[in-house]
Amino acid sequence: MTADAVEQTAHGEAVRHTSPLLQRRGAVAGSGPDAGVAWHYGDPTAEQRALTRGGAVVDQSNLGVVRVAGPDRLSWLNSITSQEVAALPPRTSTELLVLSPQGHVEHAAAVVDDGEATWLVTETPVALAAWLNRMKFMLRVEVDDVTDDWAAIGEPVDAEGAEGEPVTWRDPWPATAPGGTRYGPSDEEHPGADRAWRLVLVPRDRLVDEVRAREAAGWPLVGTWASEAVRVEALRPRAAREVDHRTIPHELDWLRTAVHLHKGCYRGQETVARVHNLGRPPRRLVLLHLDGSGHVLPEAGAEVHDVAGEPGSPEPGRVVGHVTSVARHHELGPVALAVVKRSVPVDAPLVVDSDGGAVSAAQEEVVPGEGVSVDRPAPRGPVSRGLGHHPSL
Repeated sequence: MTADAVEQTAHGEAVRHTSPLLQRRGAVAGSGPDAGVAWHYGDPTAEQRALTRGGAVVDQSNLGVVRVAGPDRLSWLNSITSQEVAALPPRTSTELLVLSPQGHVEHAAAVVDDGEATWLVTETPVALAAWLNRMKFMLRVEVDDVTDDWAAIGEPVDAEGAEGEPVTWRDPWPATAPGGTRYGPSDEEHPGADRAWRLVLVPRDRLVDEVRAREAAGWPLVGTWASEAVRVEALRPRAAREVDHRTIPHELDWLRTAVHLHKGCYRGQETVARVHNLGRPPRRLVLLHLDGSGHVLPEAGAEVHDVAGEPGSPEPGRVVGHVTSVARHHELGPVALAVVKRSVPVDAPLVVDSDGGAVSAAQEEVVPGEGVSVDRPAPRGPVSRGLGHHPSL
């Protein structure tokens, strides 16, 4: 670990590097899981517009990288994680989760194999590499945390890496993967359908040169204010933001891209199957449209309340959830992702705590209150109210 480990991520792992790009004029440092890279470079609205137009580069060198080599690597990862990767072709991107025996999310990783090794981009490289090394037994695999050697660059590009190019992970979200399922909008109608995103791994000592090469091609350097606003709009879960010690993947609609429902046994599978079959995960992800009239925003972790008092003068009632991600979107205005109790009506007005006072919020449904996926098995007999088929079927 380097001397510039100055802040902790949401998962408790120290940030290990401060990006040299923070020396750019106008750079404002990020915080929390984005510490070590720039939040923005002086004009976050223009940066966000450039990113959504499809021509920009984001310093994502705060992410960790784990490399898994050896002839047994894919079959081994397949047996211990949520995703089907046993026959993963080279330069084909997916993602996986490591679950606890109770089905709670412990690690999430972007996955791509280059034909010689499998690369895992994650926000918990130390803990993930340690866990993988404990699980090796007698198999022919080698696990290394290579975060000190490799850095990620984010690009709004919808393309896998080609042969001869750097290791590249293309974000599969929100297209429902083979073996996956969805709780939220259809792939075609999903707010993230037009979001192109990939991570390109470059030697850490060449990070500045790689960014300059993209700038020379006309792509401005933008900060995580922009990439996070686009991610929130796309309803894309992030481990360092949306996951806590109780999270199961159903609550975040993460069965779309990170879980294969028909593969062999793995740790946590029983919970995945049970909640999929019975429905009704205990919590659900929502997009909150925040009242921006007071020019204050809540912070990640802020409590979400239902509304007490008379209509038109909302006051905080009981706590029903918490904010996980907050963003100022250049078109949507102030928005947030939040995880709330499943029992909260999807049309209920909410109030969010902030240092400047309570902020009113309107919900946009992500995971429906019924908690039923589109391909939940048909019940064999009568079921209790609320446990029927998905309302869209």
